[in-house]
Amino acid sequence: MSLPTISREYRTQGDGYQNLKLQSATLSKPKATEVTVKIHAVSLQFRDLMVSKGIYPQQKWDIVPCSDGAGEIVALGEEVKGWKIGDRVCPNFALDHIHGDVTEDIKLTGLGGHIDGVLREYINVPVHSLVRIPEYLSYEEGSTLPCAALTAYNACLGPVPLKGGDYVLVLGTGGVSTFAAQFALASGAIVIVTSSSDEKLLVAKKLGVQHTINYKKNVKWDEEVLNITGGRGVDHIIEVGGPNTILKSINAVRYAGWIHIIGFVSGGDNGIPVTLAILKTIIFRGILIGSVKQFEDMNRLLTARQIHPVVDKVFSFEEATEAYAYLESQHHVGKVVIKLA
Repeated sequence: MSLPTISREYRTQGDGYQNLKLQSATLSKPKATEVTVKIHAVSLQFRDLMVSKGIYPQQKWDIVPCSDGAGEIVALGEEVKGWKIGDRVCPNFALDHIHGDVTEDIKLTGLGGHIDGVLREYINVPVHSLVRIPEYLSYEEGSTLPCAALTAYNACLGPVPLKGGDYVLVLGTGGVSTFAAQFALASGAIVIVTSSSDEKLLVAKKLGVQHTINYKKNVKWDEEVLNITGGRGVDHIIEVGGPNTILKSINAVRYAGWIHIIGFVSGGDNGIPVTLAILKTIIFRGILIGSVKQFEDMNRLLTARQIHPVVDKVFSFEEATEAYAYLESQHHVGKVVIKLA
C-alpha cells in the first residue's frame, strides 16, 4: 500500500477534552531510523484527562494527546533492520526509555504529554521505541499495554518482585489497578482489592481476586486489611489514590513493606508522615511507567499466562470526546479504548 500524505489527528490546547479538535495534518516519510505506524487502537489514562485540562506537569501545548497506541508498521526508514511491513507494535510510553532508570531527558520523550502522542491515524516513531504486541491479543487489547500494564508490571515485578504467598493490596479497579491484580495473581500472590462499587468488586472476584473491600461501606478499610493478614499487613500496595489514601496505606502495609506510588486520583493534600515511615521502615517507590526492556519482559509473562487485558468499553475515533467523558465518570473497570481501524 502507498503511504498517505495526510493523517487525521486530534489536538488539545489544554482547555478541556470537550474542546478536542479533529483536524488533518501532513504525514511525512519516516526518517532513516524511524517507522510509520498505522494506529488501530488507543487506550486512555487518567493522565490524558490531566493533559486535556492543561494541568499535567511540563506538558506541551497544542499537542496530539494520548500515550498508548497499538498498530501496524506501514513504512520503514532506510536504515531500519529487524522489522517489516505488517508487524504489530506499540511504541513505548517514553520513546527513549530503552532500559535502566528514567532521566529528565527520557521523561521528556513521553508521548501525549511532552511530545505529540498517538490519538491520530499515523505516527512516525524511532525504531528503538517499538515493542511487538503478543500474537494472541487484539489491537484493542494491545493498546492497553504501554502505560497501565507496564506501570503495574513495574510495581509488582520491579526491584524486589513480589513472590508467591505475598499479600498485595490494590486500590481501585481502574487500568493500572486491574493489571496489578492480574500480574499479582499470575505470580501466586494473595490479592486484596478495594472499590466503592460492589459491581466492580464482582469483576475483580471473577479475575480470581481472593479478598475485596468496599471502602464506602467500610471506611476503615485499612483495619480490614490488617484483619485479613492476621495483623501483619500487606507486602505490597499499589497506591493510585495519593494524598487522601496514603495514611491508610501506611497503616495497612507491613513493617519494611513496599508502597508503590503511582497516582493521585483521590486528590487531597496529605503528605507522607516521616516519623511513621521511619518507625515502620516502609519503602516508598514512585513509578513512572517503564522501559522497552521491561515491556518485553512483561509481554513474556502475559503470553505465558495468556492474560487478557480487561477492556470495559470501546469507542470509535469520532467518539473520542465521549470516551474521555466515560473515563472521567469512573464507571469503568479496566480500560477505555478508542478504535481507529
